[in-house]
Amino acid sequence: MRALIVHAHPEPQSFNAALTIEAVAALQAAGHSVEVSDLYTQRFNPVAGRRDFQNIADPGIFHYQAEQLHAARGGGFAADLRREQERLLQADLLILQFPLWWGGVPAILKGWIDRVLAYGFAYVDGARFESGLFKGKHALLGVTTGGTAARFSAAGGYGEIDLVLRPIQHLA
Repeated sequence: MRALIVHAHPEPQSFNAALTIEAVAALQAAGHSVEVSDLYTQRFNPVAGRRDFQNIADPGIFHYQAEQLHAARGGGFAADLRREQERLLQADLLILQFPLWWGGVPAILKGWIDRVLAYGFAYVDGARFESGLFKGKHALLGVTTGGTAARFSAAGGYGEIDLVLRPIQHLA
C-alpha cells in the first residue's frame, strides 16, 4: 500500500509532528511506502488564484471552479498543484494530520483542499463521495484538539466531535 500523509502544523516539535513521525514508522514497519507532504516545510501557498493554472479559459471573468475543470481537461494546473495531485493519485491511503483550530482545519490545509482537490480532478457533478473519482481509496484523519472530551460532547461548548469534523470527513 502507498500512503500519503498531508501534515499541517507549523511547529516541528509539536504533538502533530510526533504523530506524523509515528505514522510513517508504523506504516513502513508494516511494509507500506509513505510520502509526507509537510505543508509548512514546503511553504505551500494556500491562496487560490489565477496562478493555479497554466492558462485561463476565460480571461474576461475569473471563475475558479470553471478554471479547475478547464485545467483538469488539459489546460494544465500549476506545477505545485500537479505535484500534490500526482502524490494523491499514487496513494491508496490519504492521512490528513492536523490540529483543530477554531472548529476547522488550519488555513494552509484548507487551501490544500481547495487547490489540490480540484473540480474535474478530484470530483465532478454526479461523481462524489462513495461514487467519486477516488472510490476504492481510503482516508484517515489524525486530529488533535486543545479541548477536552467533555467540550466535544453534545452538551459541550464545541458540540459533538463527529459533527465538528463532518465537513472534512465528507470531502470529494
